[in-house]
Amino acid sequence: MNHKFSVKIIPSLLLFIFILSMHVHSQDRLTGKNFATRSAVIAQHGMACTSHPLSTQAAIDVLKKGGNAIDAAIAANAVLGVVEPEMNGIGGDIFAIVYDAKTKKLYGLNGSGRSPFSLTLDEFKKRGLNYIPQNGPLAVSVPGCVDGWFELHKKFGKLSMQQILSYAIDYARNGFPVADEAAFYWADLKKRYGNNPNIENVYLPNGHALQRGEIFKNPLLANTLEKIATNGRDYFYKGEIAKSIDAFMKKNGGFLSYKDLAEHSSTWVEPVSTNYRGYDVWELPPNGQGIAVLQMLNILEGFDFSKIQYGSAEHIHLFVEAKKLAYEDRAKYYADMDFAKIPVQRLISKEYAAERRKLIDVNHASDNFNAGDSLLKTGETVYLTVADDEGNMVSLIQSNYSVFGSGMAPDGLGFVLQNRGRLFTLQEGQNNSYAPHKRPFHTIIPAFVTKNGKPYLSFGVMGGGFQPIGQVQVLMNMIDFGMNEQEAGDAPRIDHQGSSEPIGEKRNGTGMIYMESGYSPETIRRLIEMGHKIGFQTPGNYGGYQCIRFDADHKIYFGASDPRKDGMAAGY
Repeated sequence: MNHKFSVKIIPSLLLFIFILSMHVHSQDRLTGKNFATRSAVIAQHGMACTSHPLSTQAAIDVLKKGGNAIDAAIAANAVLGVVEPEMNGIGGDIFAIVYDAKTKKLYGLNGSGRSPFSLTLDEFKKRGLNYIPQNGPLAVSVPGCVDGWFELHKKFGKLSMQQILSYAIDYARNGFPVADEAAFYWADLKKRYGNNPNIENVYLPNGHALQRGEIFKNPLLANTLEKIATNGRDYFYKGEIAKSIDAFMKKNGGFLSYKDLAEHSSTWVEPVSTNYRGYDVWELPPNGQGIAVLQMLNILEGFDFSKIQYGSAEHIHLFVEAKKLAYEDRAKYYADMDFAKIPVQRLISKEYAAERRKLIDVNHASDNFNAGDSLLKTGETVYLTVADDEGNMVSLIQSNYSVFGSGMAPDGLGFVLQNRGRLFTLQEGQNNSYAPHKRPFHTIIPAFVTKNGKPYLSFGVMGGGFQPIGQVQVLMNMIDFGMNEQEAGDAPRIDHQGSSEPIGEKRNGTGMIYMESGYSPETIRRLIEMGHKIGFQTPGNYGGYQCIRFDADHKIYFGASDPRKDGMAAGY
């Protein structure tokens, strides 16, 4: 859903009028240095921030009934899989960072699935493919979501899974009104995947896309969730659901099998961190792209942003150049660490950042950087965060990858399988080259921040490859520019694309900076003079943000939710 156009030369009168109108539209909030579209939510006993109000309400209800943040996060995620099936669901993957108040420790969960045992690189070669197709069975990898839920629940949960999943089961069986964003993506479903088996039966009742406010019911998904709640994770990976997926894939030219599901397991991992101006920022190691955030922050820490104005050409230029450097390493190194030796500690070290920082010309845009050899596109996602009265906090992200994933809906189950395998490269000899039973490069990344050893911030920014870019902007907005948690997410964002991609797509020289409404004509003009190419794109391409900040002194939670989405922050 990328609707973009670009401007590659000194702006004409038409462009100048366009950006001037953008500036006038946002002038009040810029001059007042208050970007918030609403107030943050403040509460003592718990907080939930998700991309859909029904999901947020489910999480709060779980907390009120004695569940903890982990129970509430699972409940919220399950509801999101029902009410935003285009974005996420039990056919997708999951990652989480959990702060456990008892042990005062962070735990990381990698709940991503692996590629099929029976699908090889030679098979793609036989078919003459340069990329794994987005639509259909070839991009399907094992869905890790359900196992991730049960791993989180086994380690931290309090309530039963029947109680936790009851909210999602109820909405799936009895229906809910379709919200704005879901209706927007639903409108394209018939054109995109309408000829795929079961799509019309499950998602296009009466043969047409659901409109805003129409009631949608998914009784097949209700049955599936009910059986999972009653019989446990093995019913999904070794029972009737696994058998149904196996039969469906065989019937439709797929490779995902019962064996792939039966042998799946999530992985508990140690989060990794860097310190940015006194704040410890935590991410999960690859196969995800989280350490790109840490690399960018390390590079940017060498510049004094107390002397650089927010939204200025200098601010955006340094940010984009740091992004280019980190994303070159992302394209070359990030992959399944069971298949590739990745120098994570070196990549996120201050020494490495200092060497890379020397490559930045503070006055001019770089053409191309290379990955630091000698020193060593769009995805659809939901992010949510929950905190409870005990001090537990969960940062959780879950995704189908593309809108409605692969478009492959197994018979009788009520959900689509993800197409995360699309992010493998079919070029041989690369860290992220396709191989059987391998985790693909992953874009979805939960984040966490601690300060003086105490939990401070649980947050994430949805949006495929944009996620590290969005996370760093939010952190800079708070730490460097003094914004609160709501302002930091509401402030106008920039995106940068085209300089490097993890699946071998062509470079576009210096790439393109895309800018939301709110930047001045002077900033845009100066960036063009510095050699940057400037473009504009629809608001949906700038991600979606949810955040909980914890005030350890007063034991208070502050919740923020992105107005770019249909979400809501709520506390009690």
